Amino acid sequence: MRSDKMKAGLEKAPHRALFKAMGYTDAELERPLIGIANSANEIIPGHIHLDTICQAAKAGVMMAGGTPIEFPTIGVCDGIAMNHEGMKYSLASRELIADSIEVMATAHPFDGLILIPNCDKIVPGMLMAALRINIPAIVISGGPMLAGRHNGKDVDLISVFEGVGTVKAGLLSEQELRQLEDNACPGCGSCAGMFTANSMNCLTEALGLALPGNGTIPAVYAARIRLAKIAGMKVMELLNKGIHPRDIATVGAFRNALAVDMALGCSTNTVLHVPAVAHEAEINLSLDMINDVSRKTPNLCHLSPAGPHHVQDLNEAGGIPAVMAELSKNNLIDLACITATGKTVRKNIVGAEIKDAAVIRRLENPYHPEGGIAILRGNLAPDGAVIKQSAVAPEMMRSEGRARVFNSEEEAVEAILGRKIRPGDVVVIRYEGPKGGPGMREMLTPTSAIAGMGLDKDVALITDGRFSGGTRGAAIGHISPEAAEGGPIALVEEGDTIEINILEKKITLRVDDETLARRMDSWRPPPPRIAKGYAYRYAQMVTSASTGAIFKET
Repeated sequence: MRSDKMKAGLEKAPHRALFKAMGYTDAELERPLIGIANSANEIIPGHIHLDTICQAAKAGVMMAGGTPIEFPTIGVCDGIAMNHEGMKYSLASRELIADSIEVMATAHPFDGLILIPNCDKIVPGMLMAALRINIPAIVISGGPMLAGRHNGKDVDLISVFEGVGTVKAGLLSEQELRQLEDNACPGCGSCAGMFTANSMNCLTEALGLALPGNGTIPAVYAARIRLAKIAGMKVMELLNKGIHPRDIATVGAFRNALAVDMALGCSTNTVLHVPAVAHEAEINLSLDMINDVSRKTPNLCHLSPAGPHHVQDLNEAGGIPAVMAELSKNNLIDLACITATGKTVRKNIVGAEIKDAAVIRRLENPYHPEGGIAILRGNLAPDGAVIKQSAVAPEMMRSEGRARVFNSEEEAVEAILGRKIRPGDVVVIRYEGPKGGPGMREMLTPTSAIAGMGLDKDVALITDGRFSGGTRGAAIGHISPEAAEGGPIALVEEGDTIEINILEKKITLRVDDETLARRMDSWRPPPPRIAKGYAYRYAQMVTSASTGAIFKET
């Protein structure tokens, strides 16, 4: 056993003494030691209940003959960090989480790992660690939040973000917004729509590193506790069978995850996280591969913010197994891939079927013939840009407009809420990329304000930053190269014409090459916005959004 390095033999008597100081018995130390990375805290609604999930996972490990050993990781709530300096640290936390688990599982050589995330950057951070360390591991998330109810309608966090813009437009009172605020998030769990957290938890299931149900069983259901117990037992089975994360997360498994991503209409943040996770498995997952899968995979679901349904509806309609079973009818799923169940995808989806065709459409009746995400290229984004095309109004699939240029999110939000943006404008927010931000902030506040003010069918927004999974409309992010690296977005001037053609996967700045070259000659990189601490170090090490914003290889 790997843990023998710290517990077996005469020379490890001092080590055993330290274990015994914590109350471990010889019988417990003779069993496989399973590290449990628990990201529970009291600042993220999706994590407030993770101690309960952890206790269930521990019970599963013990039932299967192992000894569970818990340790913590950090986590950032993107919603609470939104639209202030805190958001500069959200994406950056992903690398800290991966590194901290690597440290803990190497300094203390566990035999296996259980990873307990739920929200945003915590899920990919833990997946990156699992594939980097490559010892038997399984993920069990905390599960999605139930949708709230307000005035007889399902609502969620994005309803509140958009409500701010609606108040500014004079279409909603502040008292009504307060009532919405009270009802939108009814309890624990990752926010109820197909936002980043639920996207990544569903994709972890599709990738095979979590059990069926991981992405969709609501946080408050007893089935979530049972799933955690089974996960604890399954990690012992993976250990006994010698199945490691890289045995599961193969090229075929990543294509499965991308196909599910496109069918669900997941967050654009998956285009950052899935390539970063693949990188840890020594797999090059390019933007071109993402576009290839998107072209072949129909969009079958319109979950919030694209449509009226929430993750609890997806769960009741058959969940990820039903989606994969439907996609497999067109040979869009590699059925031979092994999973955390110890079985193949083929065996996992036997009997899975769509129970509500209004939530999961069938292949012959998709919402869109292509997947939810598209990669755009052009002279404004030579290395690519990302849009959630499933959440774009038909009128905005082809558009052009006048550039309104802002060098920070705050400047743009002030102009939007100040009603200075007009139909036909293209809001350009730059110097918000991985390096320039630093940390590539999410632009949920400006996009929600645009939507709340009823401008989402008339105004596009482009940025070298990124978007929340809750963003809808013609919002194009991850413009690469970013402005801080001298990318073309740094050269856009007020009033320039920008053409967007999502159908042809193009984004074009209508300025001739000679003019752009002249602008480039006078461009100088701005000084760092944060000149000390982790955010400064992060900016020195991070690569482009087009490569998943991973760290430079040294």
